[in-house]
Amino acid sequence: MKKKKKKKKSHVPIRLNMLFFLVFIMFSALILRLGIVQIVYGGDYTKEVERTENLTVNTPVPRGKMYDRYGRTVVDNTPLRTVTYTRLKGFKSEGRLAIAQKLAKLIDMPTDKLTDRDKKDFWLEMNPEKAKEKITEKEWQAFQNKKLDDKKIYNLQLERITEADLQEFTPSDLKVLAIKRKMDSGYAMTPQIIKNKDVTPEEYARISENLASLPGIDTTTDWERNYAYGNMFTTVLGRVTSADEGLPRERLDYYLVRDYNRNDRIGKSYIEQEYEDMLHGTKAKIKNVTDKDGNILEQVYLSKGERGKDLILTIDMELQKKVEQIIEEELKATKAKGGAPYLDRAFVVMMNPKNGEVLSMSGKQLIANEAGQQEVSDYALGTMTSSYAVGSVVKGATLLTGFQTGVTSPGNTEVDEPIRIKGTKEKKSWKNMGTITDLQALQMSSNVYMFKTAMKIAGVTYVPDGTLSVPQKAFDTMRYYFSEFGLGVPTGINLPNEATGFKGTTAKPGFLLDFAIGQYDTYTPLQLTQYVSTIANGGYRIKPQVVKEIREPVSKPGEIGKVVQSMEPVVLNRIDMKPEYIKEVQNGFHMVMQTTEGTGHKAFGNAPYKVAGKTGTAETFYDGPDTAKRKSGTNGEPPSTYNLTMIGYAPEDNPEIAFSVVVPWVPDDSPISKSIARRVMDAYFDLKKEEVNIEPEQPFIPKTDE
Repeated sequence: MKKKKKKKKSHVPIRLNMLFFLVFIMFSALILRLGIVQIVYGGDYTKEVERTENLTVNTPVPRGKMYDRYGRTVVDNTPLRTVTYTRLKGFKSEGRLAIAQKLAKLIDMPTDKLTDRDKKDFWLEMNPEKAKEKITEKEWQAFQNKKLDDKKIYNLQLERITEADLQEFTPSDLKVLAIKRKMDSGYAMTPQIIKNKDVTPEEYARISENLASLPGIDTTTDWERNYAYGNMFTTVLGRVTSADEGLPRERLDYYLVRDYNRNDRIGKSYIEQEYEDMLHGTKAKIKNVTDKDGNILEQVYLSKGERGKDLILTIDMELQKKVEQIIEEELKATKAKGGAPYLDRAFVVMMNPKNGEVLSMSGKQLIANEAGQQEVSDYALGTMTSSYAVGSVVKGATLLTGFQTGVTSPGNTEVDEPIRIKGTKEKKSWKNMGTITDLQALQMSSNVYMFKTAMKIAGVTYVPDGTLSVPQKAFDTMRYYFSEFGLGVPTGINLPNEATGFKGTTAKPGFLLDFAIGQYDTYTPLQLTQYVSTIANGGYRIKPQVVKEIREPVSKPGEIGKVVQSMEPVVLNRIDMKPEYIKEVQNGFHMVMQTTEGTGHKAFGNAPYKVAGKTGTAETFYDGPDTAKRKSGTNGEPPSTYNLTMIGYAPEDNPEIAFSVVVPWVPDDSPISKSIARRVMDAYFDLKKEEVNIEPEQPFIPKTDE
């Protein structure tokens, strides 16, 4: 019989026991730590879990400044003490009302912009029980039966609020309403301006001391545009929307995708609008950390932001000031003489023909105020947005069209005689000139020479007292060559809403002759300056520019930042003509101003500088804003009047300035256009002596705009 084996006694090694003991200690520590986290710090960590990081908020910065070509400040920013409200998420109307009531005790708030609808809405909010009484039991029953909805009930309450109800508001109530109205119009997490005009130092201090009890309210610094030269040139400088206007509705999506806030102020016209991307600047970025109720727990500044870049304009503001003063004086003097009932405006554009830089873009308009007195307002914008029949100043383009089409040539002669076409009124020059050359035709401003050139372009033979048939192609040909000089087409200026003028739609023979002397299609003063500049520089149509440079912003007064972008001269097209053709017209323009028989000699014959150019008179009809005057002619037709014009450039051997003057609706014997032209050119050369060391002359750099 076998012996049973003896069972081994099981045992756990000491090292394993030690491991179990360590695990026990660690679990005990973990349980203890969890207890501390849940019991001691549970509330804190719950709040931390409920924290929500909102999207980054962009806060506006001051816009870039504008300077003239010599560094004089034109548009600046004036700082304003400002009270803002940032609307918190989930913060209801009752909460905003409580804040508005506290704030109303600390500041004075204007109430003049409150509407009846604002007051009615506020009355309903402040008087909920009385509001219920505005609805009949039958209407409440219909509401419960879902035959009337909330909107209909609310509208009925609004309709039944009486004037007596609104009279219950005290001045303090209205002040609260004005504040709450601003608060309600804001967007979540976006600062809304409550007040930024006339915030006193005392108001600013009181609010700053009470910010802890005014959630969402803050004191900061805002800005407004300041125009150093008053209203001068402001129509071209443009305007900026107010905080109330914010982003324009029609371009809302465009700006929102570019990180604009809905209540941001932006450029809404002309230079301010066209250079918005540069002037707007880089916003400060702030990350708001909120709890689940939308209360701001922390603000983290991601970047400080930078104000907009500065613009250096091509405009010489001292020249602009003198030109505007001259226009105003000449308008008033001409009106004072009598005999000019329709005169109400005048324009001057002065530009460097070598690079397209506009030195002055001036327009003035006489407007009757409420008392019936004449006031002068800025109408610089009219130099590019209004067009007129300009008369004989276009004869250089007519002659060049004749040269280029081969129907005439330099030195050609024609007999200046009355043109008689069957069934039409006799057409002639202002005097009988006999046999004249092309140069004399420009010198003495012969209409007949241009009539005959136009008929040749049309391919028709003139027979006295005969009929004349002109194909549409003749109009197209002349308009094509005119457009090469910038007449009847956009000049290319980098500003919105430029007018191109009106083209006549009837192809009658007489109208082609009228076209040839500038009495059919209409052109803007800016187009005339581009046209004469093209002749002055030898055939380059240069793009007009009002912005010379874009520069980095600097904070030190009196300093201008480094250049970011320089606007180089841009050639829109080169006139495809023989140089001798343009030289011939230049010679003719010389004779206009520098010879005794020239129509411009009286204005510039004794000038200390040599000018070449052309005068113009267009017989036209008054088509201005005064309806009564438009109907004051024979049989209720518009009255006949004249547009007086002048174009030119100087010095004629090395042009540095080109100009156009347009004065609509004056008597044909008025010297106003010539007087303005002489005085503004004198002003230019007088200022040049003072400013000659400020800036070197810009060379002409041909560069085609592809």
